[in-house]
Amino acid sequence: MWLMRQAGRYLPEYRAIRAEAGDFVTLCTTPELAAEVTLQPIRRYGMDGAILFSDILMVPWALGQGLRFAEGEGPILDPVRDSAGLAALNPRQIVARVAPILETVRRVSAGLAAESPRTALIGFAGSPFTVACYMVEGRGGRDFAAARGLAYADPMLFGRLMRLLVEATTEYLCAQAEAGAEALMLFDSWAGLLPPSQFRRWVIEPTSQIVRAVRRRHPLVPIIGFPRLAGALLPEYAQRTGVGTVAMDTATDPRWAAAAVPREIALQGNLDPLAVVAGGAALEAEARTLLAAMRGRPFIFNLGHGLVPPTPPEHVAALVRLVRTG
Repeated sequence: MWLMRQAGRYLPEYRAIRAEAGDFVTLCTTPELAAEVTLQPIRRYGMDGAILFSDILMVPWALGQGLRFAEGEGPILDPVRDSAGLAALNPRQIVARVAPILETVRRVSAGLAAESPRTALIGFAGSPFTVACYMVEGRGGRDFAAARGLAYADPMLFGRLMRLLVEATTEYLCAQAEAGAEALMLFDSWAGLLPPSQFRRWVIEPTSQIVRAVRRRHPLVPIIGFPRLAGALLPEYAQRTGVGTVAMDTATDPRWAAAAVPREIALQGNLDPLAVVAGGAALEAEARTLLAAMRGRPFIFNLGHGLVPPTPPEHVAALVRLVRTG
């Protein structure tokens, strides 16, 4: 088991490092700090997976798009909405730009070998559609109307952006594998905004292209896909993208997913993070229900979304004990 955002603001040791870094991009691109943050939940809980501490927007940052994180506002980017904005991006510089992140991967790999050799290091990237949402919108949001509208109004331009992101994401993930990542994950946080035809075009197809390209170079590295809010399209995503594991969000009925997704594809998820905040009997009941639904098939215990700042660390510790003791 491991948990999304297992390294984060709910941990006092994380808050100390975050204050030392000053800003979020600096934290993500300072190897000694990012490696320490990645290892904090492993030392505290002994998780089976250590997910690299970074951000899905490191790819647009590496491409040269302006990026900053404003307190209380989240990410702010210089929007890419036309050919000139697209031409300003430089895919040739991506591996050089992410060199500090790759150094973090190497440091975490060495740290795990010394401190927790059974823990797998998980690298990750944002999937092209979700990353494109931020790149076009210029900030976070709930509906990303500018990005979805561009996909309809100018599918050629949007397609060029997606092809660029497929190439950049492939290189980024392969570089993480070469630096020591033992598994890789693709986060498509906003996949569920799309209707089926657009989902197939902008989520399934780009993801399958990345998976095929990564597998050609790193055939033994497992790949997890997380098409958040995919709903009824989750089984199609699982079968057509080629991922070895598909992650479920909190809205997915795990019993339905266990029946609908072929058994050779593992499932991951999907406990509600707010159940961890609540703790006690509610947390135990939800965790046991999930474990029962997944009994007898390949499964990675996780959440359906990331841990939230109000989470008491002792509730996470209780969850780990419960999952491990059954």
